[in-house]
Amino acid sequence: MPNKALFVIDTQSELVSIPSTAMPHAARICEVGTNILNRARTQPAKELDIIFVQHSDNPEDPNSTLLRGKEAWELALPPRDDAENERVVHKTTGDTFESNPTLATDLKDRGVTTIVAFGVQSECCVRATTRGAISAGFEVVLMQGAHSTYDNEKTGKSAEEIEREVEQELQAIGVQIIPWDQYEF
Repeated sequence: MPNKALFVIDTQSELVSIPSTAMPHAARICEVGTNILNRARTQPAKELDIIFVQHSDNPEDPNSTLLRGKEAWELALPPRDDAENERVVHKTTGDTFESNPTLATDLKDRGVTTIVAFGVQSECCVRATTRGAISAGFEVVLMQGAHSTYDNEKTGKSAEEIEREVEQELQAIGVQIIPWDQYEF
């Protein structure tokens, strides 16, 4: 039974692969994410679950862009169809566990004790999902250098500043922050 689950959070086309809407560090997230997945996929399937989190906006909201079935909604880093340990989990809120009330129990029943996370957006779904994992009783690792966001024009903060702030906040509640290239599955 796996004791770890890798969460690939919201690596959706609108955020990381469509040039007109992608965040400033989208290329880094795609490159690093591919490297992480390649390393993770060398682990025996029985030892690591890989969860691809996919957000769906409310179709009735006129500002919605991540709509199920649309190009913007598609995963830029998708699961392999033939991998028994890879699956997509859909969500409609920032916290994957809130959108999926049985997910924590399902993972624990499979022997998962640790959630390892990367993806987008740092201050939104990455933060909410890692907080949700902590609240659900998991040990949590956030891969430094493997999450990002947009620059915030209102506050004047760059994506890098937001990444660091989120890491500090999460570290204060028990999340381990480990550089992605130093993490050993």
